Amino acid sequence: MQALQYRRSIPRYLWTRLVDRPFLKSFTWLATPLALTEIPEPRLPTSHWVKISPILSGICGSDLSIVSGKASLYLSALTSFPFIPGHEVVGRVTEVGSEVTGVQIGDRVVLEPALGCIVRGIQQPCRFCQQGHYANCEHITEGDIAPGLQIGVCSDTGGGWGTQLVAHESQLHRVPDQISHEAAVLAEPLSCALHAAFQAQVASESQVLVVGCGTIGLLTIAALRALVPSCRIVAMAKHSHQRVQAEKLGADVQIAPGPEGYQRLAELTGAKLHPVEMDKPAVVGGFDVTFECVGSPSALEDAIRWSRARGKVVMVGMPPANSKLNLAPGWYQESSLIGAYLYGIETWQGRQIRTFEVALDLLSSNGWAQQISALVRHRFPLKRYREAIETAMHAGRSAAIKTVFDFTESSSFEASQP
Repeated sequence: MQALQYRRSIPRYLWTRLVDRPFLKSFTWLATPLALTEIPEPRLPTSHWVKISPILSGICGSDLSIVSGKASLYLSALTSFPFIPGHEVVGRVTEVGSEVTGVQIGDRVVLEPALGCIVRGIQQPCRFCQQGHYANCEHITEGDIAPGLQIGVCSDTGGGWGTQLVAHESQLHRVPDQISHEAAVLAEPLSCALHAAFQAQVASESQVLVVGCGTIGLLTIAALRALVPSCRIVAMAKHSHQRVQAEKLGADVQIAPGPEGYQRLAELTGAKLHPVEMDKPAVVGGFDVTFECVGSPSALEDAIRWSRARGKVVMVGMPPANSKLNLAPGWYQESSLIGAYLYGIETWQGRQIRTFEVALDLLSSNGWAQQISALVRHRFPLKRYREAIETAMHAGRSAAIKTVFDFTESSSFEASQP
């Protein structure tokens, strides 16, 4: 099978991380740990597993962090190498284990990548898996498969950036016929956005700021508008095409970052700005809840500064390695800093339900699914992975939102040199 495989190599990792961005095309690809190669198909770990052939597979911000060497090494201890990236997947079932009952060959499915106790075949689930927080599993290095937080960073499962991967039957959801491939491939990041909104427990009439309007930021806006229709959403987006999409998905106000953006936020909230030498202004007042959807120190500092006293800051974006933050505003405002990683079991409309089921319910609405699927703007065959990653990485230049690998296109195999 064809796959983009990421191999463990500290020298290659450091080279990718340190090389200047203008030299990316010329030099980085010569030494990157990522390479297109031919490898054996993954085997089914047990009789409860299923093999899937991707139709579309997304390029996530966390994937870009890994490829560019910006991801925190903290997570490497919970990863097995070599792995195939890609966890945003809509695909077809091509093989089922002898004890699989939930899906059959030919089904179109999306997958929950988290590799918790049930997936790992652990007979006595950890406390978090028992509570439905399987993304916070404490046994992620144990069981039937190699270490890994999720599909896409586990050597035994494969990932969406390959022509085959395997998943436990409990991770799979059939996709209703009315949901397009483009909407379905966004079920995973939409679930992350919904989980963040559930985590924040946004009250009616709250003032909410979403910092960053890439895919996850835009889906957070959509999730908030669906779950808390009466809240007021302000979107801070770097690029004009992102601000346009933010408005379409439900943001009441869209602004650009920077000094003018700070002034506009003050006008919207009634907050007071106090100048600080060689730094951003101090802010007194602000938003009830702020969602940081970039994963950069600067964006997180903005989010913390713009959270009112005793407000909430939700970290949705994947934090980079070696962040240096001025946390004085959060300390002074007594802010609540909340991490939002993946998904789990939520309380919705009076029932306990998996976040993915909420996402698929919402996507089953024709108008909603059409708006969400419009975020898929660029698609590439696997052999053009360098162009695909460049497109996703430079959203301003390419006007990209969600870039995907498209496995419906036939293409000859072209392996990159190690």
